[in-house]
Amino acid sequence: MAIWGLVIETTVGVGERKHAEAYVLTHVEGTREEALVELERRARRHRPEHPRSPKRRRLFREGDGLLLVIDGAWQSFSTRFTVAELLDDSAAPAPPSAEAAPPEVEPDPADTVPPQPSTPPVERYADGVPVQPTWWGRTDLP
Repeated sequence: MAIWGLVIETTVGVGERKHAEAYVLTHVEGTREEALVELERRARRHRPEHPRSPKRRRLFREGDGLLLVIDGAWQSFSTRFTVAELLDDSAAPAPPSAEAAPPEVEPDPADTVPPQPSTPPVERYADGVPVQPTWWGRTDLP
């Protein structure tokens, strides 16, 4: 099954420092259509940092993604959402192999940890705040 990256390219900064940065939101394992559905769901919920006072918000569908354009009081800001198939990942965990898997061993009863005594219930006010903070009465604090 293919792994799809949901990539966001968004405008950050303002004025002369305004530029675009790209981030991988998440990975979706499945079909391209499933990844596009998840991408659209995230695009509709996305609230970028800029503009601070949005005047108009438009979401466009294009090819393998979406384009969100938000008009502010002075400038427009854009965010591009793209679905892209993951072909290589230098930080991906190694796939488990059948030979490397350790055999199933039943735990030794001597190695089990005895159950800990239960802590007494904490007295709380009506709003849920403890009457006595947990750090009161501790002897390991200066």
